[in-house]
Amino acid sequence: MIYGNLALKLEKDFNPPFGTKKGGERATRDDLDVITSNKQLNFLQHIYKSLKKNGKARAAVVLPDNVLFADGDGAKIRANLMDKCNLHTILRLPTGIFYAQGVKTNVLFFTRGTTDKDNTKEVWFYDLRTNMPSFGKTNPLKKEHFEGFMKAYEAEERRKVEDERWSVVSREEIAARGDSLDLGLIKDDSIVDYEDLPDPLEAAENAADTLEEAVDMLRAVAKELKQLEA
Repeated sequence: MIYGNLALKLEKDFNPPFGTKKGGERATRDDLDVITSNKQLNFLQHIYKSLKKNGKARAAVVLPDNVLFADGDGAKIRANLMDKCNLHTILRLPTGIFYAQGVKTNVLFFTRGTTDKDNTKEVWFYDLRTNMPSFGKTNPLKKEHFEGFMKAYEAEERRKVEDERWSVVSREEIAARGDSLDLGLIKDDSIVDYEDLPDPLEAAENAADTLEEAVDMLRAVAKELKQLEA
């Protein structure tokens, strides 16, 4: 799906094939740079190769998480995408808004360069997934949920946007990670961070002190009860 503006057209009919009952075949066309049986990766290649090489042709596509971190062919295709295009923004979408509840998706925004090399200098990420409510039929994803992203995306100076969900990663950092784009997610408040836990010895001593205080209080109460019965 190729867009001429920022509108997020997330209708099912315009999504790439997230998988079919009949799968595993390799692409029969010979104009793709990397031949793979992964339909989403082939779909992505088809899109960026279809864009005019004029520095103005833009695209946005909804893709599942595996496209961001798949190794082998996946890493080659992501590197090829970042060479040929300026992959400037990735929107990490909430889970469950496509197909099944557990499906995790993203929107990749990119512009075709005039050359085939080094068009991506940095990638901006917006995390609309972590610490978000559960979306579904009873709580659908609405336009207002994208307000923070739209503000950050349209900012003249992206680095001045104050939003914890908004972050940037350089092309060099991405390359050092094996060209993985599975980045940009913020800290999940529902997960215990073991680095924030107190020292085990200190915690044990505090617990022992608390228990001793409780035992002393119970003994004092028992003593008072015996005196009342006497």
